[in-house]
This record gives sequence, C-alpha cells and structure tokens, in this order.
Amino acid sequence: MQKQCAYIAHHGPELLDSGTTRFRLWAPDARSVSLIVVGAQTLPMTASEDGWYSIDAPYGVGTLYRFLIDDELQVPDPASRGQAGDIQSPSLVVDTGNGYLWRNGEWQGRPWHETVLYEMHVGLYGGFAAMEKHLSDLAELGVTAIELMPIAEFPGDRNWGYDGVLPYAPEAAYGSPEELKHLIDTAHGLGLMVFLDVVYNHFGPDGNYLGHYAKHFFRHDQQTPWGDAIDFRRREVRDFFIDNALMWLMDYRFDGLRFDAVHAITDRSFLLELAERVHTTVEPGRHVHLVLENEDNRASLLDQGFTAQWNDDGHNVLHTLLTAEQQGYYADYCQNATAKLARFLGEGFIYQGQNNRRGEARGEPSGHLSPTSFVLFLQNHDQTGNRAFGERLVSLADTDALRAATAVLLLSPMVPLLFMGEEWGARQPFLFFTSHHGELADAVREGRRNEFAEFAEFADEATRERIPDPNALSTFEDSRPDFTARQEPDHAQWLALYRQLLKIRHAEIVPRLPGVRFLDSTVLGEGSVLVRWLFGDGSRLRLELNLSDIDVPLPAAPPQAELLFASRDIASPAQGLLAPRMAKLYLEKAI
Repeated sequence: MQKQCAYIAHHGPELLDSGTTRFRLWAPDARSVSLIVVGAQTLPMTASEDGWYSIDAPYGVGTLYRFLIDDELQVPDPASRGQAGDIQSPSLVVDTGNGYLWRNGEWQGRPWHETVLYEMHVGLYGGFAAMEKHLSDLAELGVTAIELMPIAEFPGDRNWGYDGVLPYAPEAAYGSPEELKHLIDTAHGLGLMVFLDVVYNHFGPDGNYLGHYAKHFFRHDQQTPWGDAIDFRRREVRDFFIDNALMWLMDYRFDGLRFDAVHAITDRSFLLELAERVHTTVEPGRHVHLVLENEDNRASLLDQGFTAQWNDDGHNVLHTLLTAEQQGYYADYCQNATAKLARFLGEGFIYQGQNNRRGEARGEPSGHLSPTSFVLFLQNHDQTGNRAFGERLVSLADTDALRAATAVLLLSPMVPLLFMGEEWGARQPFLFFTSHHGELADAVREGRRNEFAEFAEFADEATRERIPDPNALSTFEDSRPDFTARQEPDHAQWLALYRQLLKIRHAEIVPRLPGVRFLDSTVLGEGSVLVRWLFGDGSRLRLELNLSDIDVPLPAAPPQAELLFASRDIASPAQGLLAPRMAKLYLEKAI
C-alpha cells in the first residue's frame, strides 16, 4: 500500500475522473489559447484575469494534445507529465498520482547519515529498465542511494540533462513514467534511496516557448550564464518549480532532490519557500533530503531546510594535490593548498568569506555545521565531463595517492558520492554530449572548444578541434561504462578496495554519525594533515593523511586508538613518520 499526502498542482493537466481532464496554461501575454486534441478536435480555452487559460475536456489518460497560441503557434504543455516523443511531439495525459501500484509503498526512506550516493546517467545505462538491472550490484557494494542526472525532457535523445525544457516530463528516450516508477520501486526494495538532479535555474536553448506567451516568466534585468534569469518574484513561476519538486517527491516517490547551481537563483526567499513546502507536504516519518549545488557556499541555507551541499571546495583541493593541475578554477586551490586541505577537512568549506583569485569574497562560515552537511566526491559529472577529453582520475593521479584520497572519501564523516564506474577504476571517458541539430549544434560544438582557449595545451585552434564533437554519436557511445571490465585484475582491485572501505564505513562510521562535529585539523607538512572528528557517542575519528612524496613527522596515535584502515602496506613504518601517499584512519572509542 502507498502512503501519500495530497498536494495541489497549479500547472499541468489534472485528471478529474477517468474520462475528464482539466487542461490549463498560464499565458498572460497570449490573446487566445486553444486546446488541440490530436486526432479529435480543437477547443477554445477560457481566459481569466490573472493570465490563466483552462478547459475541462472529455478526455482521459493517453490523450495526446498541444496548445495553440493566438491561432498561430502550436506548443507543448510546459508542465507536460509525458511526451509522445521528443519536445516537439504532442504532450501526453499521464496519471502520475494513482496509475502505478507500488510494491514497496511503505518505504519511508533512510536517515541522511546512512547515505552513500552513486551518481548515474540514465541514457548511458540504456534507459530506466536497463539501469534497474544494475541496482542489486550497487546495494551489495554498500551504496545506499543512487542519484540520477536530470531526466526532464530535452531536445533529441542524447544529453547530460541540463538542457531540459519540459521539467515535469521524464525523458521519453529513457522510458515511460511507469518504467521510472518501477526503477524507483525496485531500488526501494533493495534498500536504496533514489535522488534526482533538478534544474530550476534555466531552461535549455531549444524548445522553450514560455517567452512567447509568458514573457514575465523571465527577468530581463538579470542575466545568468544561460540567458535571462527566471523571475521567482512571480507567484505563478514559484509554483511552477515548487509543484515540480513535489511531483517528483510525492508522485514518483523520489527520496531527495539535488538542486543544480542555485547560485544562479538570485531570489533566496524562493529556495526557503521551496524547502518549507516540501517539508510540510511530505508525510510525517518519511525521510526526504534536499541537497544543493551552490558555488556561493551559503552555509546558512543548510540551517534553513536544506540537508547538505556538494563540497566543490573539497574536491578541488584534493584534485589539485593529486594531479598538480593549476589552470581554471584550480588556480583558487593551488596556493597554500595544504592549509586549504586542512580547512576543508576541519571546517567543511574552504571559502568562508575569503577572496578568490578574482578578488571576490565567497562563502559563509561553515565550521559549526555537521560534517554530514557536506557531500564529498573525487569525481562527478561536472569534474570529469567538463575536462576536454573527459579523463577519469584513475588516469591522472598516482595510484597510491588516489587510494589514500579514496579512504578519505569513504571513511570521513562527510557524505560520500561516487561517480558511475569509479568503484572499479573505469577508464572510459565521460564526455560532454548533446544531440542538437543545425546552427545550434554548430554553436555548441564551437562553444565547447572555445571554453578551453585559455588553457595552454589548447592555445591553437588545431588542437582544440581534437576535442570531441558533443553532437557526434561516438561521443555518447565512448562515454558508456564498460561493465565487463570489472573482472579484469586491475579493476577488480579497485572494486575490492571500495567494497572494503564501504564495509568499514557501515560498521564503524555510520552508527556514530548522529551528532558528529568537526574537532581539529593540523598541518603536518606539505600535502599532509592530521584531522580529528568527534562522534556523537564521544568517540573520535583520527585521519593521518600524506599526499606528498616524502615522509612527514607525525604525533603518535593514542594507545587505545584502533586502526580502521591503512591505504598502503608498509612493512616497517618509520617511528614517528607518516609514509608518502598514505592515509591511516583510527577510531578512538569513548571510555
């Protein structure tokens, strides 16, 4: 049986009964709006003074429809719950609320501190149904939550998902709404939470018609990297996105949402209202988690309804120390990198109001937050896919140093996120791919290559032309994880390491995480730190980390400290020294 609290969706079709649907569209700049029922009739819709058009029509689930604006422009429903094909195809009436019989309807989710995230791209797995076949392997490994990159309907059938234009409609190329629910249902049966990455800061460049009939959906006085900002001052606009979040959480039973690039949402009050609406709508006792991506490091949001934030600072300083890369945003982390490593491990964010390389103050104090307020990763779609050739960290870093960093990832009190294939040391690239056409495809290809013009190795145009074309089918196919490689010796070793570390995490770290807090962090030498965290039960976790190439002096661990893991086998460790490219973690149990 499924437990569900009701919520009122302001946008999109509403099934009134099995044979009647209320269609509605907010189109304040349209002179007239009609409903086109494909294969049947065109019906004029009734206008109201607040810009809404609506009609109750004798059509039910499965109806194909479009809207006709001013007797000239046919558009899909911007709140379509499903498409008959791509974004230019008719919209489809779907029963998202009651049309699926849940097998695990009593699932209440899992507490946040138990989370081990695994980021996945549905298209590279072959769709919702094909992805479902991999869930049991992830549960057996020790993953407790999968996170889907955006699945909102986008142009074409290949895309990272951040070009979505119909945020309510699951991408038709991935499968039906029912197949998505079955994927989530199966995950819940395996004890896996399911998170969804949602994009509320912009629409994609192709297929968004809102500006034609609702021009005040956007703010022309504020710009984002994707064009005019969305105008969250308007009630109708706020409801469009809040209703969307509630649809994923209530109708599809997602366990959490990851909000993309909220630093591009200038209206903070919208974010606070969204979090408040979610928490008051979700049924009592159910665990639902809201996670931010926010370059501004607004730690205060994590005290106001949001569970955690992706910690780009942590990734960036670890990546700099592992690879010695200093270009682009890594320039903010290569100077005083060890001190920044200590701050991230000891306080969460590195930038807590300090100026970045452009002289801009960034961030808010974060040391008072729980370490579980930070999602830590060594790789993700951005950090891998935004490289020119999509190289994974296993191809860029020293193996011993990477093993040490992996121990930090999986055994620190921060919440770990893995990127698909990382756990077996996959070497297939993850590239930037789209399926645009015509002038837009040309613009995306050239724009992608010009992004790297400031990098020394891509200074000449001929070199930049080697960067894979995002629209080529081969770019997508080259990014597919090779699951058969997991059995090869080198890959099997990585898989065994991840399995071992996650077993330790669930046995020794997770039970002690409630109430955990930062304790202290000390620089030992170049690339090396000693960090301690205080668990809620009074025990302490001690990390000795050396990412440098030389031994560093090290205070001895207390006699009662229990060694949980050492990333390297050192036959005769020197007394009072920590070996190069080494991580050791100890548990000091409370007396």
